This record gives sequence, structure tokens and C-alpha cells, in this order.
Amino acid sequence: MASKRPAVMSGLDDAALWQLLDFQEDEVLVVDPEYRVGFANSALLGRVASGGVSTVGRPCYEAFEARQSPCRAPLWLCPLEKVLQSGNDVSLIHPRPRPSGETGPVRYLKITWHPLKDEHGDVRAVVEVRRDVTAARELESQILRRHHYLYALNLISGAVSALWDLDTILNMSLGIALEIVNGESGGILLLDSRGRNLSYRVHRGLSPKYAERVRVKVGEGIVGMVARNGEPVLMEDVSQDPRAVYRDLVSAEGLKGFASVPLKTKDRVVGVMNVASHMPGRFTEDDLFLLNSIGFQIGTAVEQSRLYDRLAKARERYRVLLRHSLTAQEEERKRIARELHDDTSQALTSLALSLQAIIGMAEMKGIDHRELLDRLRKTHANAVQAGNEIVQLMKELRPTLLDELGMATAIRRYAKDMLDPQGISVTTEFSGTDQRFRPEVEVTLFRIAQGVIGNILEHSGASHAVVKLECDSRQCTLRVQDDGKGFEVDKLTRVDQSGRGAGLFTMKERVKLVGGHCRVSSHVGKGTTVTVKVPSGRDLDDETDKGADS
Repeated sequence: MASKRPAVMSGLDDAALWQLLDFQEDEVLVVDPEYRVGFANSALLGRVASGGVSTVGRPCYEAFEARQSPCRAPLWLCPLEKVLQSGNDVSLIHPRPRPSGETGPVRYLKITWHPLKDEHGDVRAVVEVRRDVTAARELESQILRRHHYLYALNLISGAVSALWDLDTILNMSLGIALEIVNGESGGILLLDSRGRNLSYRVHRGLSPKYAERVRVKVGEGIVGMVARNGEPVLMEDVSQDPRAVYRDLVSAEGLKGFASVPLKTKDRVVGVMNVASHMPGRFTEDDLFLLNSIGFQIGTAVEQSRLYDRLAKARERYRVLLRHSLTAQEEERKRIARELHDDTSQALTSLALSLQAIIGMAEMKGIDHRELLDRLRKTHANAVQAGNEIVQLMKELRPTLLDELGMATAIRRYAKDMLDPQGISVTTEFSGTDQRFRPEVEVTLFRIAQGVIGNILEHSGASHAVVKLECDSRQCTLRVQDDGKGFEVDKLTRVDQSGRGAGLFTMKERVKLVGGHCRVSSHVGKGTTVTVKVPSGRDLDDETDKGADS
């Protein structure tokens, strides 16, 4: 069906060129400035049956497009005039029109127009080359789709690693999944603590009535089957599937195209993600593969969140246990102090009185027993000294002022008793300390004050110190400041073998046990400030109503 060499092409090239073009797989068409066909190769003529009628000399739009005028929209706008005016190539990619009744995927043509010029540079004709680029377009679409998939996975991975709130992660992941697969509604269902039932944690495009009602047992329906087997499911029309539970709700929501994937972590399922569309067959196998990959990341986020919750609960239990331990320790100190007071202290006092009586008796008889008297006096002095030491020990074990007069008075008295005799003046300021606090709070702040005051005495070389304690319903803040020589806090990163730094780290650990935090600020030559903040734990319920009927 190849056409003969046209007269309009004479002088442009030899016959070999036209034979070469005739054997090209691409469709080749040559037209003159008046749209008349000068040449059409076998590939083009084989696709467009002409019924034996020659195409040479006929308008191209008539011979190949069955039109009465040059091509215009919506088919395409013929660029022949543009090529003739500019003398340059023109290319475009255009969908090939389907013949009437034909179905299947759309095919695409890349059409290039090239001007043929004579020895004077005038355009004598235009070569039109048509190439089927459907496969290339499909490859481009696949690459672009894969890029979108990787981008979606990257976004979700970033959310899982950067965010802590599980609901935020789930909402973001569900939104990305719906957007990337063109889903219109969906949700994430999580298993309960016993791993038996699924319910919606987050959802989009679904009515609250639908989401609140859905409770699916593992193994029940499509979603329950996905949770049990750990395998994704893709459905053309979920509303027509007899396995779907709550079919009345599915129909009411207008759900058709449907995909369900498990949320996995290691070897177990923690939930299910569903995406749906109002159009049947909306989702593809590629979409299901992407959703399944997203499901793995969401499953990891769910597992991490539950681990964080368990860790937080364990940490709280640890604090409670330590609080009880601290309380028990203080109770034991009080018991020891009481026993020393009731038994040992009284025994020593009795010993001292007895020795004093013996001395008196020996003096009254006028017997010259100087050596005996000297020993008795020394024994009496030792007994008095032992009694004083025991009293001091009792104060250190458990200051009686802390029980009798409260935390503020105990801290003030201790600071003045320890610092004033050493020539260090001290200023104390207290506010919000009229009420009593939990025993562990009072003991912690008193012990911290003891430790800091001890450091001032031993290391600071200060001449003045300020102790401030401010409490409200939320927390207590203890601040102890001195004008001593200071030190470089950054260099004190661990406890030396000599014990240097033990006091600082012990103080910080003690504050942590009651849920507080400690900050030490110091500069060489500018003194040191220790700031401790702990929850006050004040029982406001007992302070609300002081009436007679409360």
C-alpha cells in the first residue's frame, strides 16, 4: 500500500530516501503547505484503511482524520502553520483517539513536525512522524507513582520517629494513606488490651455514628480476618460481600472499593487500617502493597507508644516505691531517736546523777581520796559528753523541730545554728509555708538544705548566705545562695574516688525521687546558687471547707 514518489517532492531527495521512510516502524506523513498528502509510509497506511483510495494529493485531515477542515480542538490544534512560519520543529504528545466501540487503556502518540526546505531555505513540505509512546508514558507514570509512594512512606517514617502522641501519628498516617491512593474514607482500628476486639481509634470520612458502633472480634468479618491472619485484603465492592459485618452501615456510608491491611509489629498484629471509596474497584494491587508497607510503620508506632506508656507507669511505680522507702526510712530514724531518748539517754543521765552523788558522798565524809575523786569526775564528764553526743545524734537522725514546728522553722533554725557560729551571716525568707506538706516533701527539702549548708561550711569560704523557701498549691521552691568562691559546675560530671561530687549527685537523685528537679549555678569568684523545685503535694481537699458541717 506504499504510495509512489509524489510529484510535489521532486528535487527534494532521491528514491532511496523514500524507500527508507517507507520501512520505518513509526508512522511517517509528508504534506505540503496546503495540507495535501505527498507521502504516507506503510505503517500509517496499514493502520488507516483507505479502501484502495490513494491518499496522495488529498488533504491530510480528510484522508486520515475524516474531517472537512484542518484539525482543531478537541482533537488537537494542527501546528502546520506554526512550522511553516518559524521553520522549526514542533513536538507534542497526544492521546490517540479510540475507534468507536473500542475499549482498553488510552494509548499516546508523540508527534513531531519537521520542515523540509529547498536550496533557498524555503519550506516546501513538512514531515510528520508519529510514534507510539504508550509504554514510555506508562513507565513514567510508574516511576512517578513509586516516587509518591516513597514520599508517603518517608513522611510517615518521619512522623513515627519525631512525634510522641499516638493519635497525632495515626491521624497523620491515615491522611497520607488516603491521599496517596485517592481514598475517600477510612480509619485505623486497634486491638484492646486483651487482643480480642477491634475498635476505631481514628477515622476520616466516616460518620461518628458508624465509627462508634463498630466493634469487631478477631476473626469476624473481613477486618477480623485481616487481624487474625495478618494478610491484607483488596475488594472490588465491599457492599456486595457477604463477609462484611455491619452491612447496613456499609451501605449507608456508600462504601464500595475497599482495602484492609494489618498493622504489624514483629510477629503480631496490633490493629487494622481500612481505606474505602464510593467507587467500585478504585484501589489497585500497587495501592495495597503501599498500604501494607504503611501498616508496618503504623504498627511500630503503636507498639512504641504502648512501650512508652508501660515505661511511664513503671517509672511512676518506681517513684511510689521509693517514696514509701523514704517514708519507711524516716520512720525508722524517728524510732531510733525515740528509743535513744527513752532508754539510752535516760540511762546515761541516771549514770551521771549517780556518779555525782558518789562524788558528793565522798566529799562529805572528808576522806582524802583524791585519786578516786579525779576518776569519778572524769567519769562524770564522759557521761555528760556521751549524753550530749547522743542528743546531737538524735537531732541529726530526725530533727525534732521538723515534727514539732514544721519545715520552715527547722530549716531556719538549722541554718542559723550551723552558719552563725562560723561567722557566716544568714538571711531566711519563707512564704506559703504556713500549712504542712507531705512528709516526703518536708524531709526532702530539709535534707537538701542540710546538704547545701554543709557544703557552704566546708567549701565555699562565704561570708553571707540567703535561704529562700516559697510554696504554693503546685510546688515548693527552695533556693540557697552564698557569696563564696564558687566552682565550675561543668567540670563536675561524676563522683571522684575521693568522694568529691557525691553530695551534689546525691542531692539531685533525692530530688528526683519525689518528682522534682535541681539546678546548681556557680561561677568562680561569684558564689553558688542551688535551686530545688518539688511538687508540694498539698491536700487542697482538706482546705476547701472549714465550716462546722465539713
